[in-house]
Amino acid sequence: MAPHDLRRPFKRAAISDQQKRRDLSLLRQAQNRHDAQQHARHLASTVLSLQSSSSPELDIELECEQESKELDVRHASKLRGAEARRWFAKQLMLPEWIIDVPDRLNLDWYVFARPAGKRCFVVSSNGTTVSRLRNGSILHHFPSALPSGARTRGASGPAPSYCILDCIFHELDQTYYVIDILCWRGYSLYDCTAEFRFFWLNSKLAETGACDSPSQYHRFRFSSVPVYECDQGGLHAAYTGVVPYVKDGLLFYYKHAHYQTGNTPLALVWKDENCSQYVIDTDSKGQVPSQQQVALELQDDGKLSTSDDPPVVFGSLDGDFIQKSGLHLGSLLRFAITEGGLSFVDGKFEKAELHYLGKVNRARAFADSFSKIMFQYMVRHSPLKIDDLLASISSSDDQQNKPYDVEMAG
Repeated sequence: MAPHDLRRPFKRAAISDQQKRRDLSLLRQAQNRHDAQQHARHLASTVLSLQSSSSPELDIELECEQESKELDVRHASKLRGAEARRWFAKQLMLPEWIIDVPDRLNLDWYVFARPAGKRCFVVSSNGTTVSRLRNGSILHHFPSALPSGARTRGASGPAPSYCILDCIFHELDQTYYVIDILCWRGYSLYDCTAEFRFFWLNSKLAETGACDSPSQYHRFRFSSVPVYECDQGGLHAAYTGVVPYVKDGLLFYYKHAHYQTGNTPLALVWKDENCSQYVIDTDSKGQVPSQQQVALELQDDGKLSTSDDPPVVFGSLDGDFIQKSGLHLGSLLRFAITEGGLSFVDGKFEKAELHYLGKVNRARAFADSFSKIMFQYMVRHSPLKIDDLLASISSSDDQQNKPYDVEMAG
């Protein structure tokens, strides 16, 4: 497929407040510059903490509004089960699914092909390297060529230095593909823009030898991913270009966004059948269900909500049903969206017709986000296509190049 040369004005009707939330996220980013250096240091120590399987399970309740992030991180290594899954999942920047095409996509965004695999933290410190999955479990414990990542004479960097990378482990070639960088040799990049983080990542990673083939002191290879400006050429390259890994959709990063933990509209994901093997969600048996299934969290008033902040309410259960079914506050429940589907008023979500299926797998940490539910609904009914993204970029280009008539006073 050649890059599209579409010259018609294009703007798909908005069906969410995704752009508004992007603006609010940027405002919060400017107002809430937390102590990133301290947070990175304690996150590194938590990821590296190896709790023995024989250790007693501690019932620790984290009260995020009353306790500092430092205290949360120190306690996190002792968490088990759902609490551990929730805490570690919140430390990653989780992209929303594209519902509406962002403004200025061609000017303010990067795009790259997302590797298929296991999303994880990789931390190197004190002569060892550890990777942890989103649920907090250890994926690998190994030596690496990252700074302070192996006990060798030639190991570079001061003893207390550490690195934190946001990676996807690709099983087929046993490679960690680095999609973001949080900390390098003890220097925090949480409050740096994506533009700077990608520059730093590309300039520093290859210097260490981490991209070299595996060896005695470097068990797994690391690799960056090709990142493009999200103009028509860049989007086409990310979508159709050859990469050494299996693609699982496209990731879009807002250039001026800091590394925001949890769900954020400043990073977006999109996919279709040409760039992902898994476009429509499957059930526990790996089959595509006839009706879309969603996971929602039960609130204390019986309402069923998404994982967003603030949450989006999709329905409610009556008290008798909750009691008879043995459900409780925070239960993650699975529903099917029935023939009534999702209802919208003036382009905004109003309600959903749901059928209760049961509890979700205990390994799951969160309910679905609103953007994921909407993206899956769109895939089944009116998908956002690559042509829509390309046309939006083309329309934006036309607006920027449009001549203006200036009336001269005389």
